[in-house]
Amino acid sequence: MFAEIITIGDELLIGQVIDTNSAWMGQELNKIGIEVLRIVSIRDREEEILEAIDNAINRVSIVLLTGGLGPTKDDITKTTLCKYFHTELVFSENVFENIKQLLAGKIPMNALNKSQAMVPRDCLVINNPVGSAPVSWFERGDKVLVSMPGVPLEMQTVMKESVLPRLHQRFHSDVIIHQTFMVQHYPESVLAEKLESWESSLPECLKLAYLPKSGIIRLRLTGRGKDKNSLESTLNCEKEKLENLLGADILTEEDIPLEIMVGELLKRKKLTVSTAESCTGGNIATRLTSIAGSSEYFKGSVVAYDNTIKVSLLNVSPATLELHGAVSEDTVIEMVKGAMNALKTDCAVATSGIAGPGGGTPDKPVGTVWIAAGYKNEILTYKQETNHGRMLNIEKAVNNAFLLLRELIK
Repeated sequence: MFAEIITIGDELLIGQVIDTNSAWMGQELNKIGIEVLRIVSIRDREEEILEAIDNAINRVSIVLLTGGLGPTKDDITKTTLCKYFHTELVFSENVFENIKQLLAGKIPMNALNKSQAMVPRDCLVINNPVGSAPVSWFERGDKVLVSMPGVPLEMQTVMKESVLPRLHQRFHSDVIIHQTFMVQHYPESVLAEKLESWESSLPECLKLAYLPKSGIIRLRLTGRGKDKNSLESTLNCEKEKLENLLGADILTEEDIPLEIMVGELLKRKKLTVSTAESCTGGNIATRLTSIAGSSEYFKGSVVAYDNTIKVSLLNVSPATLELHGAVSEDTVIEMVKGAMNALKTDCAVATSGIAGPGGGTPDKPVGTVWIAAGYKNEILTYKQETNHGRMLNIEKAVNNAFLLLRELIK
């Protein structure tokens, strides 16, 4: 069963707002066996909305729209849907009561708010429990079109509570199962070559996807079929073959960020960690503290961007900096020792490098990053030497720092 998502709003096309709705919707639809065939973003223009709807309905059974349902003049989705389905807007007392309850004591009712209770005739109207814009559910033969608000919280709430259960009941779709493997130590092309024979012999019901990320590769094995038990059995059989091929290079068999993986390991071993960051500018600490409960193992960070901070707070020797430079193995070793000592932690990671776009030299070109991880009396180091632009250089250094720390304490 296939669906198409249409996101409406000029703000999406000029980059003022990032479309996170489609990614979330795709994940949730997949859980009930509905595959997203296409995602289209369009402007708030009647002719473009009409064209996108018509194209989608001719391709798929389920069309999901988000956006353009606000009370202002640029929100034209409702009236455009009326034109497409040859109907008109009518006042809904039920929706109006829902709006009044939502706004009570918060926002005064005015004509614009009241206009949200104008809904298309000849469709199922579903109240929005967290916003004033209701959901419109249209059916045309075996096709369904659902129009939802574009505010992420509102869209997710109405999807979870109403739209997804109705779609699941309305359509009988295949079972879809995903198994993700996080793999380290391989460039994508080398990994593909290693897995070529196994991948070529996969049963028809299984497909493999490569999802590279800085420093790691996610392998997603997807099974599709009618019988869940049979599909799971087939997938588990191929999973064992993959495990035998890659062994310890499989970091985990969950699609989780490295910071969660490392955090769980730190908690399990009852260890504390700190960071000493130069070129990564606190990004390792940010990733660690983005996880709820990280205070159990994360103690603090020193962002030693300037050499004077490396010396004064991390006790890096001026002689080391003079002899080897800030971007060197010797410097990050002293930085990681300094972090463990200053912040009183069991382990630490340190980074120092040239993120770019400038600052490189023939001996230390842009993209050169030295990383160290320390635990007790042992220190591991790694030299990163690829340049993919400033932001990707930093992201890769953060990921490599997590991988190095995991290797050391595991």
